[in-house]
Formats: sequence, structure tokens, C-alpha cells
Amino acid sequence: MNVRLPLAFLSPQFPSVRLLATCSRRVCYSNTAPSGVQLQSVTRLASTTSTCKVVRISSSKPATSAMSVPTIDRDSLDGLLKRRFFFAPAFDIYGGVSGLYDYGPPGCALQANIIDVWRKHFVLEEDMLEIDCTMLTPYEVLKTSGHVDKFADWMCRDPATGEIFRVDHLVEEVLESRLKGDKEARGETAELVDGAEEKKRKKKVKEIKAVKLDDAVVAEYEAILAKIDGYSGPELGELMLKHNIVNPATGGPLSEPLEFNLMFETAIGPSGQLKGYLRPETAQGQFLNFNKLLESNNTKMPFASASIGKSFRNEISPRSGLLRVREFLMAEIEHFVDPRNKSHPRFPDVADTKLRLLSKGTQQEGRTEVTEITIGEAVQTGLVDNETLGYFLARIYMFLIKVGVDHNRLRFRQHMSNEMAHYAADCWDAELQTSYGWIECVGCADRSAYDLTVHSKRTNEKLIVRQSLAEPLTVEAFVVELDKKKFGPKFKKDGKKIEQFLTSRTQCELEDLANELSEKLKITVDVEGVGASVEIEKDIISIEKKTRQEHIREYTPNVIEPSFGIGRILYSLIEHNFWIRPESDQRAVLSFPPAIAPTKVLLVPLSNNEAFEPMINELSRLLRRAGIPAKVDDSSATIGRRYARNDELGTPFGVTVDFQSVQDGTVTLRERDSTKQVRGTLEEVIAAVRRMVGQGAISWQEGTKGLASFEAASE
Repeated sequence: MNVRLPLAFLSPQFPSVRLLATCSRRVCYSNTAPSGVQLQSVTRLASTTSTCKVVRISSSKPATSAMSVPTIDRDSLDGLLKRRFFFAPAFDIYGGVSGLYDYGPPGCALQANIIDVWRKHFVLEEDMLEIDCTMLTPYEVLKTSGHVDKFADWMCRDPATGEIFRVDHLVEEVLESRLKGDKEARGETAELVDGAEEKKRKKKVKEIKAVKLDDAVVAEYEAILAKIDGYSGPELGELMLKHNIVNPATGGPLSEPLEFNLMFETAIGPSGQLKGYLRPETAQGQFLNFNKLLESNNTKMPFASASIGKSFRNEISPRSGLLRVREFLMAEIEHFVDPRNKSHPRFPDVADTKLRLLSKGTQQEGRTEVTEITIGEAVQTGLVDNETLGYFLARIYMFLIKVGVDHNRLRFRQHMSNEMAHYAADCWDAELQTSYGWIECVGCADRSAYDLTVHSKRTNEKLIVRQSLAEPLTVEAFVVELDKKKFGPKFKKDGKKIEQFLTSRTQCELEDLANELSEKLKITVDVEGVGASVEIEKDIISIEKKTRQEHIREYTPNVIEPSFGIGRILYSLIEHNFWIRPESDQRAVLSFPPAIAPTKVLLVPLSNNEAFEPMINELSRLLRRAGIPAKVDDSSATIGRRYARNDELGTPFGVTVDFQSVQDGTVTLRERDSTKQVRGTLEEVIAAVRRMVGQGAISWQEGTKGLASFEAASE
């Protein structure tokens, strides 16, 4: 369905800027916005966790379309993941701990391969500077960054049972269950719920009741769900009262929403006096090392750093397997850019990339339609704030497709105004549709200069770029001057702290102090480390705007930050690549791209006949030398059974050694999804596999050209 979507909230791509003074709080500029901008070709996608029958086809992975998104039998998938030990609850034999998971051999290899593709796609292709920072972070760092005060979710408690709920999740689940009950009451086709989801729902939300709702109530519930990420704690509390949301299991009342800080607190050192936290993100280490990174890049701008490592968040209600956990792997990029020029030299290379965008304006209207548009158009119209942000959105899309995400189940959702950090210029989440609904897997934000500014202010360490100017620049700025003969004797040992405080103020703060000095003939300031408020009279200090010539421009870079949740991506692409063959409900397949498959090749001797052993050993040696992970299955199971077991692991290719192999040195090569087979010599088959799993991997059709087709017995 195509509809016209007016975008009244659009802003111009490059506003005309007349800089008066650099300031972290406000900048004066003038711009002219385009009028009458409209975007077309809006594709409607469901935003809820809708499900349908399992898709099963025999010769290839199920295809999807934007209008018909297949889902999976999660009971079958969960059984496979547990049986083949992709991942499992940590400390399982002790009863486990919610939100903590261990990765088994295939899961560990899958994660490592995703990281390998990520590193090549971003760090190598974009020439980024990779660093590895400590996971222990002192209190002062996270206090300055705002995490101590603001890194929180909203929770509520049942006073009678002590049970704790995360409020936004509770509201979402209750309203969704009521909408499902309304559909049942209206006689509409009920959504299928797999066994695992049914068990989960019985614990969290009481059994769905077929109760018809007024059309106005249905519309209101759908609007709330469309905006669920944008509500504050008090607003969620109002929704609970208005819609009578109580403990789903008992019907008992719940407390008002309370903020819960998500960081794990710890003590550093034996004294316990140095308070710290396990880091909630990898970004802060990159900001604190900015000067070293700039020097490593020969002081050239723009540039990007990257970091891959574990982060920790003390989730209120861990759920949905790897999608909401307390320890997880992140891969984050900090792209430092001139705030006056956020263009990107490679933007033309990605400008024609089409993305599905869910704008903040659409969400604020209570709708969930996505706009399919090129990133070039999105930046040109102002839907995406700038070229560098748009460039990374396109590169994120390309990476996700490369690792096996279904593009029909991928969208970019813009943060709403009340959801976005106050310092951010724009922010988009790459969301993947799973059986649990739309899941945020990558965040990409323009964080302005916030992080470098606050750390610089707290430490008095300049985290800036110095740029030589071809022509001198005339600058008007407020300047603090002290009468040292009077200042020193009056403040004595506190003088240095007070002077440092005054000289580290922003231009906006100095303007306020200048006005106060003019009106009251004195200023009053609170200086850390000085007991009482400090009063400084006009005969000791002057704060005036002065004009000066600058030959070197100093500025604090802005930051574009793509942040990847590797565990969420890993689970989502497992769902996107899972299907079942029609011959048997037991024959599950994971159609991973060869680049991320845990094992690339299965080596299968026809039987345990000793005549096959030399060729199997030679194949293993050649594959190891080529850097291709392979596994031998010489069990007594049938060929078909052995292939089926490795289709579950996502192994893309199989090589069979039979009696003809002993005679003429040829082997068969099997492709996982289609089960097609070709035959050739060891060298020909190894060369074909290398072409299909290495850098610039090619398709089965291209990779096996020149090899003879082989008709095998039915599996």
C-alpha cells in the first residue's frame, strides 16, 4: 500500500550558520527550511509480534517479502539451540541465574565469525583505530558521563508478593494481550502461539480473555504501543492507573514506577574506598583516550575509533533468551567529526541504498508505517540529520545483510523527541523483527560534543582539536580577568581552585556571570572543594566580551556513534535463517551465510571402511592449510542423517568420500540449502569451497562452474 506522508518536522541538511562563540549549551544560527516536502511509497509493516505458520520448502531457504514475513516454531528452534549447545543458561546445574548465558562451541564460533565480519566491514574498510579498554570503571567517570544519575529503567513492585516488573514491558504485554482477546471476540483469525511463548505468557500475563473492546479503545491501545519507547516513568504510571494495569498473575495493585539504576556496583582495591562499576558500555574508554587516538591519527580529522568487549547491565527482568541479558558483547564506533562539517567523503557511494525508515513524526501520531527511501533522499530532505549519520546507517544495513539478516525484517526507527538524549542531534535504531517482536540491535546516534565536553570540564584536560587557519579569524568572546594583587590575599589557598573554576566556564556561563556582575556588582559561585559559596566583588574581577584574532581554531569534535549488540544480532539472524524441510518435521536447517557459519565444511566418509581414511586425512589437511574450518563425521549413522545433523549447525557444504573416490580421486560436494551435489577432484572441490567461503565469496552457481552435476540417492 502506498500513502503520502507529510513530514512537517523536516529540517534542512546544511543550515547557514553564523558562529558567535563556541558553547556547549547554545549556538545562535539562522536557517531556512524547505516547505511542502512530502515522501511517497510508504510500506506498511506490522509492529506487533504477529506470528504465522511455519514456512517449509524443500530445495532452498524460505523466501520472504515485505508483506508476508514468515515466523518460526520457537519450540523447535529452542530445542535445537539447547540440543546443539549454541548457548545455555549459565550455572545451569546450580539452578542458573537469570540473564546470564554460556556459549557452546557452535555459538562461540558463530559469535567469533560475526565479530570477524564486523571488524573487516568497519575497522578495516573504514581505517578505524581499534582499542581495548578495561571493564572496571571508577565512579567519577560514570558520574561525569551521566550514567550514575540517569542510566536507569522504570520498575514497579507488588507489595503483597514482592514481585518486580519492568513497567514499559508490563504495559506493553498487558495491552497486547487485550488486543489479542479483542480479535478473538470479533471472530478474527487468532494468532498462533508456540509452546514456549504460551508458558511464558501464563507466568507474565494471565490467559487471554476474548473480550471485545470499543473501537476507540483499540485505537488508543495501538497508539500507546507505537509510542511505548517514548514514555517517561510518570507517564507510564498514569497509563497503569488509566487502564487498570495490575499484577497479571494475582490481580493485585502495583506500586508507582521507581527508577532503578542498571549498573553493577563494585569496589576497586582491598580497602573498598574506591567505588566503581562494571562498565555499561565501551564508549567511555574511547572518549577518555581521545587525545591519544588523535595523536595516533597524526592529528587529522575526521577519524573513528572502535572497541569490542563485554558490557554489563543489571536488567530488572531479563527475558527472551539473548535479547535481554545482564552480560553481553558490544561493538561500538566513535566517529569524531568537525561540528561545522558533518559531510562524509564516501557518502555518494551509499546514497542510493534504500532503507526502511520509521520516523519520529509517524510514531508520535501513533502509527507504525515505514518509509522506504534512499539514504541520499533521507539526508537531502532532513529526515536524517547529516551525511555522516546517514553514511553509517547505510553501512550498518550492509553489515546486517552480509551476516544473514533478512532485509524484509529490518527497519530503522528514529528516536522520538522525549526518548532522545537532550544532547543528541538525531538517533536511529536498527531493529530486527523476531518472534519476540521488533528488537533494537544497533543504535546510531549523533551525540554532538557532549561526552568530550563533560569529561574535559571535570578533569580540566583539553579534549579538543587544533586546526591551523589559512586566514586569521576574528572572534568575540567573554574573557575573565582577575586583579591578582587583591584576589590572592583574599582567597589564599582556595585561590587556585576558584581561578580554575572561572577559566573553565563555557561562553554561555560567562555571559550569565557577566550579567550578574553588572547587576549586583558581585558574583556568587559554588566551587567544588571550597566549603561555602564564594563571593567575588567587581573590583577584583572583570568579565567582558573582547575581540581577538585567532590563527588556530580550537573545537570540540562531535561524535557519531554506531553501537552494536552482538548477542541480539546473533539470536535474530538465527531466527531469520531457521527453517524446516517438508520431508520431516525433525529436519531443521540454519541457512547461515558461509562467512559466519560455525563450520564451513563437513567431511563424510561413506562408511568406516579403512580405505577412506587417507583421503579424509588429506582433505582435512588441505582445508586446514586453506584456513577453512571443517569437521569429520565418521559415525555409523546414514549419510542423510549425518548431513541433517550438520544442517542444524548451519554447515554450508559437505564433502563425501566414497568407493569411486578411492578409484579416481574425485569426491562429491553438497550444498546445504538446495542439497544439490557436484563432483570433482580434491583440488577442484577445495578451490570451489575457497571461492565460496573467502573474502568476496561467490554463489554456489558461480563457485561450482566446471564441476560435474551429481545425482545422489535421496537423503
